[in-house]
Amino acid sequence: MAQIPSPFTIGIIGGGQLGRMFIENALKMNVRCAVLENDENCPAALVAHQFVKGALTDETAIRQLAAMSDVLTYEIEHINTEALLKLEAEGKKIIPSPRILQIIQDKGLQKQFYRNNGIPTADFRLVNQPEEWLFAAESMGVERFAAKLCKGGYDGKGVALLSTTQLREGKTVIPFDAPAMIEAFVDCEKELSVIVARGMDGSTVSFPVVEMEFDPVANLVTFLFSPAEVEHHIEEQAQQIAMDAITKLNGYGLFAVEMMLDKQGQILVNEIAPRPHNSGHQTIEGNFSSQYDQLLRVLLELPLGSTDVILPSAMINVLGGEGFSGTYQMEGIEKILSLPGIYVHLYEKKESRPMRKLGHITVLADTVKDVKEKANFVRNTVKIVQA
Repeated sequence: MAQIPSPFTIGIIGGGQLGRMFIENALKMNVRCAVLENDENCPAALVAHQFVKGALTDETAIRQLAAMSDVLTYEIEHINTEALLKLEAEGKKIIPSPRILQIIQDKGLQKQFYRNNGIPTADFRLVNQPEEWLFAAESMGVERFAAKLCKGGYDGKGVALLSTTQLREGKTVIPFDAPAMIEAFVDCEKELSVIVARGMDGSTVSFPVVEMEFDPVANLVTFLFSPAEVEHHIEEQAQQIAMDAITKLNGYGLFAVEMMLDKQGQILVNEIAPRPHNSGHQTIEGNFSSQYDQLLRVLLELPLGSTDVILPSAMINVLGGEGFSGTYQMEGIEKILSLPGIYVHLYEKKESRPMRKLGHITVLADTVKDVKEKANFVRNTVKIVQA
């Protein structure tokens, strides 16, 4: 696209914080955005130019969004791919392609794609019913394994850690009565992520590797920093694996490739998200072009931007506090904002729930050591409490 037509409208399926931050960036380029979501008070709808109320699986609502948009994208995977495939066949531009989304929506298909394309990943088996679980686990020869619903799981939901021995002895309850993927437990040294942008012309860039920490109960990212503290050859290998995976998907758009670095130094791909990702929020302040800017450039067919780091950064998720649901307020904000290099992003969600993502805070500093110290201060200072 040599020039940006005016007006130009991007339709976004899903109205969460990812869509909101994308729109905030798109406004700088005089681009209009329309949002499809079931809640008119969702974070993205509050900053969008147009809004369609409807379920993300409702073909009629999706077509209504498509009719007012020059191009469609999405900020969540759990949407109607069949409707999108029809629209794509009719000539509507959809990025990333719903063909890719079909693979990514199903964790079993996703793992098979890795295996078939030589992308390193943990050993796995696919199971359709509870009586298959024990045989599948024993066939991998492992004591511990992770079980994941093939479809429908997100943000730690639809995931369970199990023991083969306890399963054999009937001491554990099989958590899912639906098709699932069981995966050999990885003795993980670090959890990493690489975000890749790929343009319509095949040009590809990757962001520096980031290192993530997860809440062990909720299985949600609570804290990450960039660049990751890994050896140079690990950094290069992780970026190459991520770019190879997206090239083999033949995907255009923005993709987050989550990985595990095991105790033996092997990098294993965990999963791919075909959209902006929690592990890229810090790029808004920490990199020359953010993940949201890169996706916008792809959608507008503009050259991809520089992913170089401006300063080391960390991102802390602002999560709903335990023990209450309802209206809330943030304690400690005045203490953290007295420091330089602190950027608070709140998503305008009306109510808190335990572990609900309500915002994030980005921290910049001159060194990774300094950024981690400052981020730990933020983590220990900020608290979501009942209003």
